[in-house]
Amino acid sequence: MPVSENAAQHLTPEEPGAAATAIVVPGHGRLNRDGVYRISARCRRLVREAEHLAERLPAETVVFSGWSPIGGPSEAEQMCALWRGPEVELVVEPTARVTAENAGRTLPLLIERGIRCAVVVCAPLHLLRARYLFSRLYADAGIETRFRMARIVPSPHALVWELGALWVRRAQLRAVRAELARNRKRR
Repeated sequence: MPVSENAAQHLTPEEPGAAATAIVVPGHGRLNRDGVYRISARCRRLVREAEHLAERLPAETVVFSGWSPIGGPSEAEQMCALWRGPEVELVVEPTARVTAENAGRTLPLLIERGIRCAVVVCAPLHLLRARYLFSRLYADAGIETRFRMARIVPSPHALVWELGALWVRRAQLRAVRAELARNRKRR
C-alpha cells in the first residue's frame, strides 16, 4: 500500500508497539558517454524522496541497493553518498542487478536488524513490479511492506522497460527465493 502524507504523519516513534521500520531504495543507473557508471536523475529523485519520508516516519534504517556493472562505486554507494536526510543507519547493498535481487538481497539485512515494516521508494512505473517482488519476498519473512512513489515523470524508455520486465518477474522471483534458500542452508 502506498504511504500517503497523512499516513506518514500518523506513524510516530511513540506509538505503542510500533514496529521497527526501514526505508528501502532500489537503485537505477546507466553508463555515461564518458564510460563511468552513474546513478540516474530518477535515482537521485528516489534518494530525495527517501530523505523526505525519513523526516516523517520513525525509520531507523535506510537501505540502498544496487550494483555497478563495471566496477567503481555501486548505485547503492552513490545513493548513500547523496544522503542529506536525518541521522539514521545507512546500509549499502552493492550487488543487486535487478529489482528481484534488490528485494532478495535487502531482506537478510532487514531481518538481522529486526525490521518489521519496510517502505520501498520507487518510481510510478516501477510500482507494479516492485510491489509484486518486494511484497512477496518480505511477506515470506513477516515484514509488512508499503510503497512510496516519488514524483517522477515517466519516460517512454521506462514504460517499454517495465512492460518488458513484467514477463520475467515470476522467473526472477523463483530465482531469488532459491538464492535465499541456498543462503539459509549455508548458515
